[in-house]
Amino acid sequence: MAQSKGIELVVVTPERQVLSQTVHSVVIPAHDGELGVLPGRASLMCELGIGQLRYSDAAGEHRLFIDGGFAQVHQNSVAVLTTRALSSGEITDDLIRGEESAESGAAARPAAQRQLAHRRVSVMRALRPTRR
Repeated sequence: MAQSKGIELVVVTPERQVLSQTVHSVVIPAHDGELGVLPGRASLMCELGIGQLRYSDAAGEHRLFIDGGFAQVHQNSVAVLTTRALSSGEITDDLIRGEESAESGAAARPAAQRQLAHRRVSVMRALRPTRR
């Protein structure tokens, strides 16, 4: 069986198409763990959690913050529909402070909502560009 030359990755939010390009591999932050996708992967759909979507292309590895949603893998394509997707360059200190403020305001909410707010802040901090 001939191996495909790549995977067509499309990431869409309600506001915009964040990404559409051919990549070598994708790691999806599914709600129950990470899911790796290489060319020839069997078709599937999954619910996304809060986490990092990683993909590699000729330029190297790239990461996006993903805030839940759904992903479909079918015939060497990955479609990601998410509430929010941010590149590391879009994650600023001000954005993280806003998320931390929302997290502290979540103190009166159920434990599951507090955990999600904390997870958002943790993933954003991990993706924020390092200062030099």
